Amino acid sequence: MRVSSVSACPVPPDWQPLNEYQELQESCFFSWATRDIKGYLSKMAWILGVSVAVCAPVAAASFPPAKALVQFILGSTGGGGLILTLLLLRLYFGWRYVRDRLFNATIFYEESGWYDGQTWPKTPEILTRDRLVVSHQIQPILDRLHRTFAILGILVLLGAIVWNLV
Repeated sequence: MRVSSVSACPVPPDWQPLNEYQELQESCFFSWATRDIKGYLSKMAWILGVSVAVCAPVAAASFPPAKALVQFILGSTGGGGLILTLLLLRLYFGWRYVRDRLFNATIFYEESGWYDGQTWPKTPEILTRDRLVVSHQIQPILDRLHRTFAILGILVLLGAIVWNLV
């Protein structure tokens, strides 16, 4: 469902930030960040589990589980964590891009190609609406992703400590 902005808005519907926001909300991948905490954590755990399973054979080639079980576990979970981090970065940059487009007082858009870029200053009503969406809808998503990155960083640090102790 497209939001019809003020009719005087020359920005094509696909380039309007509120419509970009709605597309992210409805997309299969980007909607992961909008789930409730249980759904979000289960999706992250599922991705981590699949990633660890994919990375386990590589870790087993370097660290045979029979001889170096701790290194094998740390290697496979480290690889899985890297894949999870890359997916989370894609989520973060997608949401941050839309946040920036909504927060800016002007909209950059292209009418028909790269050579005719235009900017349109938002009306005060549209700017207020967009900034409310940022503060109440998008910023909590970005805060959740920041916390997830912090937790992953702590886990990497703990893994490095365990690796050095073994």
